[in-house]
Amino acid sequence: METSPGPRPTPPPDPAPHAALDAPTDPLFPATTGHRSPAPAGPRDRPPVPGRGRRRARPATDPASRRRTGPAPAGRADPAGSAATAPAPPASDGAADPAERSHRRRALLIALGVTAAGSAAALVAGLLSWSPQPADPARPLTPAEADRLAAMRVTNHRDVRAGVRVTIGTGADRTELVGWVDWARPLVYLDVSGPGAGAERGLVQATSTVVVQRPQPATGPVPTPPPLVPPADGWRLREPPARGGIAAVRDLLLGLGAAQPDPVPAEARWLTRETRNGTAMDVLRAPLPADPDPARQPRLWLDRDARLHRIDGRLPDRRPVTVELARTDRPTLRPVDALGGRPGLPRALTDEETDRLARLPGRLRATGGAALTLGAPLGPAANLTGAGWLSWTGAGAYLGIGDADNAGRRTLRRTLDGRVARAELPAADAADAPPPLPPPAGIRWSAPGPPGDDVDRLLAAALRAGAGPVPGGAAVRIRDDRLADRPVDVIEVPAGRATLRYWIDRGGLLRRLELRTGRGVWSRLDLRPGPVPRLPAPERR
Repeated sequence: METSPGPRPTPPPDPAPHAALDAPTDPLFPATTGHRSPAPAGPRDRPPVPGRGRRRARPATDPASRRRTGPAPAGRADPAGSAATAPAPPASDGAADPAERSHRRRALLIALGVTAAGSAAALVAGLLSWSPQPADPARPLTPAEADRLAAMRVTNHRDVRAGVRVTIGTGADRTELVGWVDWARPLVYLDVSGPGAGAERGLVQATSTVVVQRPQPATGPVPTPPPLVPPADGWRLREPPARGGIAAVRDLLLGLGAAQPDPVPAEARWLTRETRNGTAMDVLRAPLPADPDPARQPRLWLDRDARLHRIDGRLPDRRPVTVELARTDRPTLRPVDALGGRPGLPRALTDEETDRLARLPGRLRATGGAALTLGAPLGPAANLTGAGWLSWTGAGAYLGIGDADNAGRRTLRRTLDGRVARAELPAADAADAPPPLPPPAGIRWSAPGPPGDDVDRLLAAALRAGAGPVPGGAAVRIRDDRLADRPVDVIEVPAGRATLRYWIDRGGLLRRLELRTGRGVWSRLDLRPGPVPRLPAPERR
């Protein structure tokens, strides 16, 4: 008997239709017509679909209310729960889209690709050309930093001296200056070298108003400090240009010292902190108080004790300048004779010194006269040297004078009773050679007249020293010294608007007489007392 099989079990529903419904679709296009997607909650909640701005959105309807006009697609369960299954729909790649939709899709993809490529190119170009902008660390000074800046020049003045190394310019135009600065005197003493030194090459000493130079064309390849005891001869009075070179460096160095604190400029800024030679320093930017151009704001390296160690800035001629200060290099400086010579401790005369000064005229007349050597830096074009004789008994003098910078010029001067006559003649001898005796025949002498320059005034003062007592009421002993291997006392005596210095040996004879000129330079007569020849006198007219 044929038995009928039992009811066939219903196969489980195929998950493919649900997977097709839940599968993600192309964000730019909805599923194709044959693939059903869940409807949004309402027309206002449907997100805009890119690339389909011209197509009107169909009103959403309940899926259950949609009509079927034909049999259910293969593989899709019908509402009655048919067990028929179908393979999952293929991914939407646009192949089944209508032609218009496919063209729009391609155009959109091309546009997006071009935009992405342009953005990438711009990004790469920006990364290649970008460089980080350095952040400006400058800030206003703290109260402690402002106090140190205000005390900087006072600290220099109290320290008295420091070693200096100055560099002007760069490369083939570089000038190197090595030496010392004395803020208390004040004085700058430097050796000038380097490929850009030019006519300034050599030794230089300078005060706040005067520059004297000893030319030295041949210098070593490495800048070295000048000798502590400067050479006695060869110094010239100079007037270098004010905006550059030696004069500008002199003003910069001497301007770093002052007896009183300075107000802190509002534009001063702290830049950074550095350690140099084991010393922590603040790097500041501020105008210097002594600089006439406040727009120049050099960088200053200042330690915690308000001591300056370095300056980077520009000179008035706009050339770069660097100054390094060696705070422990502090020898006592000796100015050259034209700047007053070795410093001393001025004091009042002792009784013995007062007696020697009072007896000076009689001893000079007893000697009769002296041979003379002259050194008179009267100006940049009048650095005079000379030699001759002086007679205290005859109240006259006779000298031959030349210019150290002009070998072809030589002048004869003869004085009597305070009146001076001059004559020009070819320079057959050295500038400091004695004048010819008797004077050459045929030369033309000027009419005798009163003293005309500092050389005449110096000769007149030397003749007066043997004619009457030297006023000693205001005399001051400056120092002891040595001249021609003899110990001497240097005694300074005011003489009206001028100042004289008498170098008197322990035997009471005058060995040197100095006159301070209006330029602040000392002219001198070195004297060797003893017999002198008969001197020619000016013709009386």
